[in-house]
Amino acid sequence: MAKIFYNGNREAKLLSKIESSKERERIKTINAIRDNIETFSSKVSMKLIESGLIETVSKSSIENQIVRCLDTLCKSEDFDIDYMVAPFRTLISNPNIASLYLTAFVVEKLLNHKDVVDVYGSDEDIYFCIQKELTALMAGV
Repeated sequence: MAKIFYNGNREAKLLSKIESSKERERIKTINAIRDNIETFSSKVSMKLIESGLIETVSKSSIENQIVRCLDTLCKSEDFDIDYMVAPFRTLISNPNIASLYLTAFVVEKLLNHKDVVDVYGSDEDIYFCIQKELTALMAGV
């Protein structure tokens, strides 16, 4: 939900517009993911495996885990999303919330999955790999 600042000065109005635009972008991203959850999860999981960032014994298992993560993202409240991404908030400036959420999932939860051998690369590498696929999805929407 967008935050509205009512101090009556230009700075407050500018802050309100910035916050509103961030909220619109967040909603647009989550809706695009919701509408394309299967194809997006397939592309992300394949890209993570092809890039050598995730070593696994089962690609379909990783894809299913990413589908479940994205489904959770689409149904989560703002607080739950912010809580999940809190340790990664400073990863880059002005991050995409969905890419950050998925990065947090890969680094914190998918790492311990039974079908994952190991997760390689830095948090930034994982984020940018996911962000590249999300950018392609958003361009097609």
